[in-house]
Amino acid sequence: MKIGMVLAGLAAASLSAVVAFAEGERPPNRPIPDPQSGRHFATPDTLAIQDDDFLNPAFLWVEEGEQAWNRVEGTAGQSCASCHNDATESMRGVRARMPAYHPRLQRVVTLEQQVNICRTERMGAPALPIDSRPLNAITTYIALQSRGMPVNVDISGPARRFFDEGERFYNTRRGQLDMRCATCHEENYGRYLRADLLSQGMSNGFPTYRLKEQRVISLQFRLMGCVQDVRGQPPAMGSEEFTNLEFYLAWRAQGLPVESPAVRR
Repeated sequence: MKIGMVLAGLAAASLSAVVAFAEGERPPNRPIPDPQSGRHFATPDTLAIQDDDFLNPAFLWVEEGEQAWNRVEGTAGQSCASCHNDATESMRGVRARMPAYHPRLQRVVTLEQQVNICRTERMGAPALPIDSRPLNAITTYIALQSRGMPVNVDISGPARRFFDEGERFYNTRRGQLDMRCATCHEENYGRYLRADLLSQGMSNGFPTYRLKEQRVISLQFRLMGCVQDVRGQPPAMGSEEFTNLEFYLAWRAQGLPVESPAVRR
C-alpha cells in the first residue's frame, strides 16, 4: 500500500489541531511553527521502503503485535482483546493522543507504559521491558491503527507541569559537548552531521524501524542514543525524565500525521 501521498496531503490539513487551555494558563510557544516530519529529511530509497507495506520490515513486528494482542497471558486468563476487542476499531486514535495524563496515577504515561499497566493490573501478566521486541511489537501494532491521524496530545490542566518538565529537559545543555536537543533539531536541521541529514526531531513516526539498528526501536531508545551522542549520561528508559520529554516532543509534532511504523536510517 502506497501511503506517501496520503500522509503528505494530511499533513497540512491536520496542523489545525487545537488544545483548550484553562483560564490564565499560558499557551506554550512552538519553536517551530511549521513542523516537518522526519520523512521530509529521508532519502527516496528510505521512503520507498516505508511507504510500501510489503517492503517495510516493521510489519514483521506488526504481525507479532497482532498475535500478542489476541494471546491470553497472565493469571487473569485474559488477552488485550478480552477488554478492547478489535484493535482496528478500539485503538484507532490512541497513538495520536499519547503520551497522556493518567488521572489515577497523577502523571503522564507513554503508550508503552500504558500497555504494561494493562498487563500487570488487568491481565496479571509481567510488565515487558521498555524497548524489548515483544513490547515494541504490541505498540507498533497499536500505533498502526492511528496511521494518518494527526498527533493531538492534551497538555492542559494537570498535565501541564509534566509538559513543562519535558520542555526544560529539551532545552538544557548536557554532556561533554554541552549541547541541548534544540542545537541539532532547531538550530541546524537541514544540515549534515557527517553523513546524516539532521531532521527537526519530530516523534510522529515512532515506533520506527531504524535501518542502522535493523529493528523497530522505541522513541526512548532513540532519546537515550541522542544523550549518549553528546557524551552525556542518559536517564533510564521509562524514567520520569524521558517520559516527560516524550510528552513535550509529541507536542512539538502536534498536527503531523502519525506515520508509524516509519523507516529511518
